Amino acid sequence: MAGSGGRTPPGTGRPLVLWGVTRALLLLCVFKVFTFPGPDVTSDVSVIYQGWYEVLKTGTFPLDDVTWQYPQAAALAILSPALLPFLEYAPAFFVLVCLADALVMGLLLYAGRRPARRLAGAWVWVAGVPLLGPTAYARYDLMVTAVAVAALLAGARHPRAMGTLAGLGALLKVWPALLLAGTRPGRATRAAWGSAALTGGGLALLFAAAMPGALAFLTFQRDRGTEIESLGSLVFHVARHFGWEGQVLLNYGSVEFLGPYVPLVSTLALALTAIAFGWLLVWRLSARTFGASTACDAAFAAVLLFTTTSRVISPQYLLWLVGLAAACLSLRASRMDVPARLVLAATGVTLLEFPLWFSHVVASDWPGILLLTVRNGLLVAAALTACRRLWRDTVRGPATAGRPTRDEESELLTS
Repeated sequence: MAGSGGRTPPGTGRPLVLWGVTRALLLLCVFKVFTFPGPDVTSDVSVIYQGWYEVLKTGTFPLDDVTWQYPQAAALAILSPALLPFLEYAPAFFVLVCLADALVMGLLLYAGRRPARRLAGAWVWVAGVPLLGPTAYARYDLMVTAVAVAALLAGARHPRAMGTLAGLGALLKVWPALLLAGTRPGRATRAAWGSAALTGGGLALLFAAAMPGALAFLTFQRDRGTEIESLGSLVFHVARHFGWEGQVLLNYGSVEFLGPYVPLVSTLALALTAIAFGWLLVWRLSARTFGASTACDAAFAAVLLFTTTSRVISPQYLLWLVGLAAACLSLRASRMDVPARLVLAATGVTLLEFPLWFSHVVASDWPGILLLTVRNGLLVAAALTACRRLWRDTVRGPATAGRPTRDEESELLTS
């Protein structure tokens, strides 16, 4: 990132300084130098992750732990603190997450200095991660987001690299498979999708051959309820004030509603996700224009749809959206500015909802319901706006599939 003479390129100084300040504060929070209000968000690392680590290092997946609901390569993230043997598990994990955060920042700053790019993406990342509070450093989702951002930034010129990273990301936490939704038809799609299939399939076979229980996670989701922060949960938050007889329980690793009509709402959420994926398929078949930002914009819209319609919306899911919004806004051609701002607003509200006022959410009192309504409403608005802009830019434009745009030609000539 250094310019001539080792100097920092113009325009990168302020985001770098603010990144350093905000990340130092996050580290002070997760290392408990500062006590952050609300529940201790680091317990997932020191208790759950470390427990999985002890099992995984014996060469097997957690066969009897229903909270293990992640694809095989998630083991790599859980085992990663072994790279820092001079630190205890939790401190090593926090340091590695901070390094992943720094990697994303570096990639966005580098991308922002290239032709047809801008530094707005770096600013989104600087602001978005601390808006989630210490939760951002107390889950492995930031590591997955780093892989996803790297995949999207590589996609314009290196579709095979994009596919390889997307395949790895999908084996870490499934959703990065959606990064391939907007690849340019033809050679780029064949290269990206083929590389993703080879990487994902190869890693899955390797884990299945090397470690017992590689597919156990597939059976640990069937009895889940509706998580209390999801869009569908609002039905039960309100219903509790009118005599609904269900319960709020820690179930399969998250706080969920269990009781009458919960299976129905969960099924409706799955149906809504299927409808969203149907829209994505229709968009893909209808799109005529694939420009410089289409891959990023489509990935952002797809993950917004997936997140918003899911029966589980955990706070750390906002990191996915912040990372993809940052990747979009690193491109001048992207028109995802408004959805990105809505995601940043939703991330800030999520910090209020968890951990600050999580007791209100669990109690389903009116402040808790209001917070969830605002946060989920912002996500719905972001998803609809992103999809509308993606459709307008790609379906209604002139047919240019297979031809590089002027921005891409400029990039290729200067690379």
